[in-house]
Amino acid sequence: MKAHVSSILLGVRDMEAAKRFYTEGLGWKIQSDYGISVFFESDGASPVGFYSREGLADQVGTSADGSGFSGLVLTYVVRSESRVDEVMAEAAKAGAEILKPAGALPWGGYGGTFADPDGYVWSLGYSAQGADQPYAE
Repeated sequence: MKAHVSSILLGVRDMEAAKRFYTEGLGWKIQSDYGISVFFESDGASPVGFYSREGLADQVGTSADGSGFSGLVLTYVVRSESRVDEVMAEAAKAGAEILKPAGALPWGGYGGTFADPDGYVWSLGYSAQGADQPYAE
């Protein structure tokens, strides 16, 4: 696994307030607004996006209010389902806690989730949809 973050998803409690803060307050420009998630123009850096805190916690297999979820998920997008499986196996071997084993995702992709020894959540994924995926490798 490379030292790379494909995108940064922030779990937010109030999507509209968060959008106002970053767009009106900090001048960020929205690239894509899907209703349940929002992504900002990244100027070539790792994209930053918002997702509802409860929805994001559910997606990665943890509690939104529990001690194990900070509201931050680091995503790592790869080019095949087999690579998701390989990275998940590497993480497990290295001592990661598997939060959600690799498998089909509700939105049509394939992925899994693990927490590193400090509890930071990594979401691995692959999707055949879209040619502009933020691939990490």
